[in-house]
Amino acid sequence: MSDFLRRGVFPNFGLKLLSLALAVGLWLVVSHDPPAEVAVEIPIEFHNMPANLEISSENIPRLQLRLRGPQRLIRRLQPADVYAAIDLNALRPGERTFDLTSQQIHQPDGVEVVQVIPSEIHVAFDNRITRQVDIHTRVIGVPAAGYSIGTPSVDPSRITISGPEKHVSAVDAAITDPVDISGAMGRMSFNRHAYVSDPLVQVSNPNPVHVTVMIEKTPAATSAH
Repeated sequence: MSDFLRRGVFPNFGLKLLSLALAVGLWLVVSHDPPAEVAVEIPIEFHNMPANLEISSENIPRLQLRLRGPQRLIRRLQPADVYAAIDLNALRPGERTFDLTSQQIHQPDGVEVVQVIPSEIHVAFDNRITRQVDIHTRVIGVPAAGYSIGTPSVDPSRITISGPEKHVSAVDAAITDPVDISGAMGRMSFNRHAYVSDPLVQVSNPNPVHVTVMIEKTPAATSAH
């Protein structure tokens, strides 16, 4: 017995005692760390989207999750620690329904996904296209008395847009931010951005365009002089 103690226990006895103390301390921490639950809201991430596709659904819901785990882990959760991912590899245009379970949720070790709401989402996908459309000027206000608005000009007169085919094809024209000609006389120049109201359609070149508005005397005002 004394030989066993001399060879098996006493060598590195301090390190062994420290390891035992750490193990006991860890067990005490874990055993006294009650489980806790938390509700979080997270966005859905779409991974491996084919290069020629766009999401054509206007509203993608955020997920409501209930998570359970040791209180110390739940308290330390950060927004970036939990996310949902859907793999779109080899996806084709059309409508798809995706089941949302704990398999799509990525969370820290030791934290369990208790509930996912909604349990599925329906998403439409369409081919991405690019086309050019005319730019129309949005003029507001009334010129000075005896003057009228001539036809505005825009430089450049067209703009490139891109997005889901169905949405892009439905766009008739881009519109400039408003130009106010209240009380104006003569030639007015403005720099304004052009935009498309459909949130799924992007303007390829977001630089301002140059708008010119001619404010001309009305025939009656001219003859009166």
